[in-house]
This record gives sequence, structure tokens and C-alpha cells, in this order.
Amino acid sequence: MELSKETTDRSEKQKEYEDNRKVSGNSSDIQRISNDSPSIETKPKLKKMSPTEEKKRAKVEKSQLYIQVDQKQWPIVYAAEYNISFLGLEKLHPFDAGKWGRIFEFLKESKMVREETIVKPQEATEDDLLVVHTRNYINSLKLTDIVEGINEWSMNVAGITEVPPVALLPNFVVQKRVLRPFRHQTGGSILAAKLAMDRGWAINIGGGFHHCSAERGGGFCAYADITLSIKFLFEKVEGVAKVMIVDLDAHQGNGHERDFMDDDRVYIMDVYNRGIYPHDGFAKRAIKRKVELNHFTDDVDYLDAVKKNLKASLEDFTPDIIVYNAGTDILEGDPLGNLSVTDEGIILRDEMVFAKARELNIPIFMLTSGGYTRGTARIIADSILNLRQKKLISCHEAESFMHTETDVSNVGMSHSQSEGSLFSRCKNACVSFISRSSTQEFDQVGREDGQSDKG
Repeated sequence: MELSKETTDRSEKQKEYEDNRKVSGNSSDIQRISNDSPSIETKPKLKKMSPTEEKKRAKVEKSQLYIQVDQKQWPIVYAAEYNISFLGLEKLHPFDAGKWGRIFEFLKESKMVREETIVKPQEATEDDLLVVHTRNYINSLKLTDIVEGINEWSMNVAGITEVPPVALLPNFVVQKRVLRPFRHQTGGSILAAKLAMDRGWAINIGGGFHHCSAERGGGFCAYADITLSIKFLFEKVEGVAKVMIVDLDAHQGNGHERDFMDDDRVYIMDVYNRGIYPHDGFAKRAIKRKVELNHFTDDVDYLDAVKKNLKASLEDFTPDIIVYNAGTDILEGDPLGNLSVTDEGIILRDEMVFAKARELNIPIFMLTSGGYTRGTARIIADSILNLRQKKLISCHEAESFMHTETDVSNVGMSHSQSEGSLFSRCKNACVSFISRSSTQEFDQVGREDGQSDKG
């Protein structure tokens, strides 16, 4: 019986998928990216800028987000301030508002990182945000609206987070409990971009707010961290003239697409479920390589689409750095992504993207973006551990520091244990002596009592 072309193609994809699963990281031949930091001096002006552009450049220049990082620190960015908690209302949205902390804890449990071996970012200031965002948008996150004489607290933030009761909270609470974590994550994305240029790769355990543009937020995205990280690179880091965004979240990344609509320096590859939010037809015009998926796309078809289109994108365009928006809402069972990719498929996807970037010697930084099930934190951590195991990411100084600290700890423990053993021996000897003495005294008393009875 003759097989249809579709069946044959599917079989070939399945075989390739099985082969990918067997790949064991032949990464020894992958080019290593120099750890030499590029200059971050301001680029010379190539053309006369408008007053607005001059102001934005000045804000970039005085920004404190590019902090010094110790060589013993992994280029992994995280702060406890990433996590969101506001009176339990965060549970009204399917987004796991504490997943970032759990990712970090899983990495700690695996002995990959410690508090002192990851990078803690600064919170993005208002001036930092104004490099991209309009003043009206920033004000809309702070001001309360009055509708029919009733104070509607934080209306815009309630719409962005898709949690209506947030509108009833005083704005100072919303700033502290909701927007401040977003600002920390935004600072983390901007820093991760520079770290990728310094070290060859970086991961922000957060960020990826791809629905937010300069003028509006949405879809649990309050600040345009992707746009900001790219703008900072263009303005402040030598050697960055072209950037590729590889957006593999289940949703269309309409925020950065709107921001880079007419910017030929930015190439956008977006792979998303065509049947879900945000359905932004205008933003789609900015996508250079658009891959629209159907509901319930599985590992085989998904990984095949990513592999072929990533290869084609990098043949079309040679970037100086890749922004990898690695949403895990493609996971089977995710209530919003509506795709059917397994946890193993997500890990293979991340490995595929990093392997291609390292093969071509292109710096890459990853943002964790969307993911609406409790299991995504474990998957992201496992994916990072897999990248380390396959030697697609490394930090020799951090590894050495961890081993040194572990050795010192073990020496201290051995010393403590030896002291404990000595103490135990002394204690046992004393107990034995007291016991023998007590027994002898008891026997002596018994003999004396017996003799008195006979008399």
C-alpha cells in the first residue's frame, strides 16, 4: 500500500525527533565565545538626533543597570524581588506569580548555584523605563481614574494583570506588590543582554514581557523589557548593530513587534498558536519569519518547525546577539497556550536554540516569559541543568568557587565530626565509669546489708 506524502513527511519528522532525543551534546566542537567584555562606551553619533532622542540617550548614559559582575558569578540573573504577592489576588490569574523563586530554589538544590554565584539586578528606574515608554503610559500605571465620581484605583494595572480586583487596591500597594517586581525583572533583562555580550550567554530567570510595547501593556506584561534591553544595547554596547528576537512563547509577541515595526536592525522570528490571544494583525507586519501553529501541536511538529525556521532565519539575517523568549506555555495542559508539547520537548527546544547560537558563535540571552502551570518552574530548571550538562552554558570560575566552598565545608564538617567522635568517646567512657562505680557501690552496700542481717 502506498503511503500518502503527509504520512511520509510525518514519519521523517518522527525519526528526526527520535534522533534529537539521542543527541548527547557533542558540544566539544562548538566554538567558545570569548569572555572578553566589549567596550560599553557610547557610540559616536552618526546623524543628528531629535531632542527626544537626545534625552533618551542621556537617560541610557546615566543608567546604573549595567552593574559590575564578579567572574565567580554565573551570568544567571535573579532576585527574590521578582516574585509577586498581593493579598492572594495573584491566584485569580493562572500565571504562577512565584515560579521565578522556585526555579532558583531548584537550581540551588541541584548544587549548580548559590546566592553569591548568581547576579542580582537593580530595579529599573522611571528614567530607565522612559528610554522606551511614553510618559503618558508610565503615568497611567500610577494615576487613579475617576469614573462617575468613584475612585477606580489602578485601573490600567488591573487590565494589564487581568485581575479586576486589583483596580480596587490603593496604587501605592500595587506599585510595591505588583509593579516593583516587574521593574526588577525588567532591570534583569537589560542586564542579561549585556552579560550575554560579555560572557557569550545569559539567562534572566524572569522577564520576557512580550505583550508590552512603548505605549501599552497587556497579557500580564507591564514593561517592555525586550525592547528596553535591545535599545540599551544599541546605545551603550559597541559591536551591537543587529539583533534577532526568537520568540517561542505560545502567544504572539505583539509588544516588541509594534516597537520594532520599521526597524531593519531587528529581525523577529515568532512561533505561536494562531488561535489564541492577542490576535494582533497590525503587529504581525513586523514579523520577518512568522510560524503560526494550530491547537494541540505536538513535540514532533513543533520541534521540526522551530528547527527549520531557526536555521532559515539565521541564513536570512546574521545578528550580533539573539534575544530568546523561551515561554513554557507551549506545555501540554497549559490552560492558555493550548499546545501539546511535553516537558522533554521544551528541554529539547531550548537545547536546540542554544546549540545553534553557540555553533554560530552568536551571544544569546534567554528570558523565561509565559507559563501557566505549576510544573513549569521545574521544567525551566531542568532545561537550564540540561544546557549545563551538554556544555552549552558554563562558568568555570563559578564551578571552581562552588567546589572550593564545598571542600572547605566538608573539612569543617569532618573536623566537627571528629570532635563529636572524641566527645562521644569521652562521654561513653564517663558513663561506663560511673555505671561501674555505681554497680560496685551497690554491690558493696548489698554485702554490708547482708552481713548486718547475719549478725
